[in-house]
Amino acid sequence: MKKFEIKEEFYLNGEPLKIWSGAIHYFRIHPDDWYHSLYNLKALGFNTVETYVPWNMHEKKKGEFDFSGILDLEKFIRLAESLDLLVIVRPSPYICAEWEFGGLPYWLLNDKEMRIRSRDESYLKHVGDYYHELFKILTPLQITQNGPIIMMQIENEYGSFGGDKEYLRKIKHLMLENGVEVPLFTSDGAWEATLQAGSMIEDDILPTGNFGSKGEENFSNLKAFHESHGKNWPLMCMEFWDGWFNRYHEPIVTREVDELVASMKEVMLLGSINLYMFHGGTNFGFMNGCSARGPKDLPQITSYDYGAPLDEQGNPTEKYYAMQQMIKETFPETKQLSPKIKATMKHAGMNLKEKVSLFNTLESIPKKQTNAYPLTMEKLEQHSGYVLYRTTYRKDTDQEKFRIIDGRDRAQFFLNEQLISTQYQEEIGEDIEVLITEEMNTVDVLIENMGRVNYGHKLLTETQRKGLRQGVMSDLHFMLDWEHYSLDFETSDFIDFSGEWQANQPAFYRYNCELTTIEDTFLDVSKFGKGIVLVNGVNIGRFWETSPMQSLYIPKHYLKQGHNDLIIFETEGKYAEEIQLVERPIYKEMKENV
Repeated sequence: MKKFEIKEEFYLNGEPLKIWSGAIHYFRIHPDDWYHSLYNLKALGFNTVETYVPWNMHEKKKGEFDFSGILDLEKFIRLAESLDLLVIVRPSPYICAEWEFGGLPYWLLNDKEMRIRSRDESYLKHVGDYYHELFKILTPLQITQNGPIIMMQIENEYGSFGGDKEYLRKIKHLMLENGVEVPLFTSDGAWEATLQAGSMIEDDILPTGNFGSKGEENFSNLKAFHESHGKNWPLMCMEFWDGWFNRYHEPIVTREVDELVASMKEVMLLGSINLYMFHGGTNFGFMNGCSARGPKDLPQITSYDYGAPLDEQGNPTEKYYAMQQMIKETFPETKQLSPKIKATMKHAGMNLKEKVSLFNTLESIPKKQTNAYPLTMEKLEQHSGYVLYRTTYRKDTDQEKFRIIDGRDRAQFFLNEQLISTQYQEEIGEDIEVLITEEMNTVDVLIENMGRVNYGHKLLTETQRKGLRQGVMSDLHFMLDWEHYSLDFETSDFIDFSGEWQANQPAFYRYNCELTTIEDTFLDVSKFGKGIVLVNGVNIGRFWETSPMQSLYIPKHYLKQGHNDLIIFETEGKYAEEIQLVERPIYKEMKENV
């Protein structure tokens, strides 16, 4: 039987082990590409892969669990094992990861009395229900049962959120109760305050540090923390940030290659390392996270390229080859291989086939509810996407003032299907003054959830409940009798293109896409304003003209030879008669925020 131990060093089967790990999130990569990414990690000379586990994907609805397709965690781990890679799993309820709500399920928000990431018994009951299913998969894959998993995380950067040790112990107990036998660890910023708050060193749980530079200084802090508790343990950077994520309205974040590789070498000479990220991948669908900054939340873009050694597609970058050379020179005994490289393709001349305005396909939307007052997305049992709220208004005056009260995140206000105002976060609540010419009027409010925050105190705030949280006022009173049309885009079958298209309205556009061969590709969305793209029914992510990236990555496995159904939902009234697939991402030059 294989054996992994934590003493003064890490030991594998009695031999000292330096962990060289890379982060690959199975849920951000098409399953048919997992092997490609894992192989390239092994080819670099690394011995371990690390992954988070997103609760909100595996249990989208309370009590309904999914471990299939892109969520087939066991298959991912077995693939790693087939390449002789060890595995570190971070199955904590909260993961951050620039992922929607930090991996927490949206339905937790329906209990306003419950406190997430705490000793709250109702929260822990939900975690326990989830762990009961999750660890059926993970526990048989532990090294103690001859599998590849060597370590698991208890909570993620908890020292940057709370200091509830009783909560941490209860999470640990749930893991042990569900059969976890491998060593456990915590990961936090490598300074005293976060280590004290987030670690469980007093319970003999290994603390690790997260940082992207100054390895000697950060490891010194970590070592001093170990020693202050009488421990002589190995040093590990659980997240060595080799790049960074990107947000709308901001330029692409870059890191100079030589500086990165020098910093990485410093860490590898002193201890163990996990590259965050090794392959970043893609925030498919609506799963991008959001940064909490002051009064405003700043959503991250669909691409999670991260400036990693493998690009969004999974091919080696300049960083990869520089890391490869450094390892060859510094650790010459390391076995390395040539990396795998996937092809890309271009395809021009995909013509617009059909188009229809959202308002003219409403009755085909399957998820419709009515209520006296508007309901939040959470109350509608809708994880993400859009909700169209509709009611009627009888004319009281020639000049009416409307206000959206407490909505999140982005609202488009329509009167008689004509756009009157677009408001975003802190603008919501401002007066919307309208000239009224009709006796009876239709009021529509299209609300987009642009992503819940993934880090910090705002996880606990009302801002994470999405949609219309209070309502819409005309004059000084709340309007009643709302229809709710849920647009989560879990399917595109509902779209009825037989209706009319009207200019300057949210609309659906279907393009004729005939392919004789298929490879990975990127869709040019630079002629559109804001929306999402559906490829053969799969939501591959959001686009916005304010993004530093003006293309969306399409893995070849979402395409097929022959006819492909490509639908764009666009909310700003901008579209193109012809679109194209390109071989490389399209970047937009943007100025730094002041």
